[in-house]
Amino acid sequence: MVEGQLAAIASLRSLATPIAEAAEAAARRLGETGRLVYVGAGTSGRIAVQDGVELYPTFNWPRARVAFLMAGGMRALTEAAEGAEDDAEAGARAIDDAGLQAADVVFGLAASGRTPFTVAAIRAARAAGALTIGIANNPATPLLAAAEHPIAADTGAEIVAGSTRMKAGTAQKAILNLLSTAIMLRKGLVYRGRMVNMRVSNAKLLVRGQRMVADLADTDMDTADAALARAHGDIKLGVLVALGMSLAQARALLIVNDMNLRAALQALCK
Repeated sequence: MVEGQLAAIASLRSLATPIAEAAEAAARRLGETGRLVYVGAGTSGRIAVQDGVELYPTFNWPRARVAFLMAGGMRALTEAAEGAEDDAEAGARAIDDAGLQAADVVFGLAASGRTPFTVAAIRAARAAGALTIGIANNPATPLLAAAEHPIAADTGAEIVAGSTRMKAGTAQKAILNLLSTAIMLRKGLVYRGRMVNMRVSNAKLLVRGQRMVADLADTDMDTADAALARAHGDIKLGVLVALGMSLAQARALLIVNDMNLRAALQALCK
């Protein structure tokens, strides 16, 4: 089983380019209002939800800009929804109910690449003008054909026949990890490997935020602590305040640089 998991990850080596292209396109499309919409059924749907729910605490990505379309509804996260994955009409209807806009990005996951609910949802999302990314574990399948950015991780036969929570699920989760993290990076929510848009919501994260400010502003912890406090826990603002800017100046600099710390620091050094 361990070898199977390693093989699942190894199958991603050839996918660096399509994953990068999909992430770049998604970051551009999202703009300031676009949503990340996750679509799936069964195991694939649960993996999709796991990725999406982590974006708020990790990157402070707004909850309102994430949506989950799960075959059988969100109840199917903990209970099997027999037959829901075969309902293509429900997949298309879920997209219609979500009111997609051109700025939205839709991830569709299906190990087989043939799940009717997910395939129909991706087709409807693309017809609505949203950017679509299809993730499957079988090549040349309907889901990949329907998506603008198809990503196929050919993980091969499972050690437990039909148990896609194993190799296929591992590959899907890794792909989503890469996609969503790369998107957040391109949106300026990661700087020098740090989660500078992280939501400081507990004591542990406060210490982590202080260390980030200290490292990025090249200052001591006391100065970083004071700067982060003045910035009300906003790490990007805290870095600029630690560098000597007033809170108003720091906020204005970030706004004109689309809240991107990298761009703001570059502008500050000019």
